[in-house]
Amino acid sequence: MIVATSADGVQVRAADEGQGPAVVVLHGGLDDGSQWRKVAGRLTPRLRVVRIHRRQYRLDLTPSSTIAQEVEDVRTVVAALGGGPVLLVGHSSGGVVALEAALALPGAFTGLVLYEPPVVVGSSLGGAATAAARAALARGRRGKALEIFIRDVVRLPPWQAWLVGAVTCVHPELRAFVPRQIDDLQAIDQLGERLDAYRAVGIPTVLLGGETSPAHLGERLDALARVLPAAERVTLPREGHGGHMRSPGRVARVVAAAAAPRDRSGPAVVEPERDRGEHERHAP
Repeated sequence: MIVATSADGVQVRAADEGQGPAVVVLHGGLDDGSQWRKVAGRLTPRLRVVRIHRRQYRLDLTPSSTIAQEVEDVRTVVAALGGGPVLLVGHSSGGVVALEAALALPGAFTGLVLYEPPVVVGSSLGGAATAAARAALARGRRGKALEIFIRDVVRLPPWQAWLVGAVTCVHPELRAFVPRQIDDLQAIDQLGERLDAYRAVGIPTVLLGGETSPAHLGERLDALARVLPAAERVTLPREGHGGHMRSPGRVARVVAAAAAPRDRSGPAVVEPERDRGEHERHAP
């Protein structure tokens, strides 16, 4: 475990496992980093994997956090690791933080792996959905707030959004994270569209997407591919936004390849090999 003090005096916490070149992971929403444990377990025989518990999802801290504060937390962890350079992996909103960290900390990273970061493209990411989710939270309806987020921001079908909201009502950890998810959404919207700024991110970047993910996430990856000078698209067959949980071996292979880069050309597809302990539906 890494415990270090960030610029504003807040203690940064990160799981620290394995030995070798360092990989720093920024998890996505409704998580504390534990969803990436299986991916880390496949990497630690040859890599040091550091999973930051993002302050936006620290229930012991008063919300809400800004992306700039989270970037300072990344700076703190990189310094604790000796100053870099390290590979930075960001999932979902963690990918947005990773992009901002790459801009703020030149020379700190060997490269990026960005798994479907919901960067703002054109209009607001949340829009009216943010206000509707806030109103549901004010009424004490966390399940409804998450249903709105899943339906109108993630853009899953209404029945799936309803199901996620219903499960949230009986899942204490998910319920606790819901207000932070809406805070996270608002932080991304406050950041605004940053595509032109990202042209300055010249390090090798893997843009990872799921074949079955909502279409808008692929469109955001396309927008990033057009501006990032050293970007490569990689696709997870038959997977969506949660491939790190359902197919951790595939995601680990992408991260391992980025940690030991080699020359490639054209878009890549991760072979659908079966992960250890994976459900049969993920077998080739």
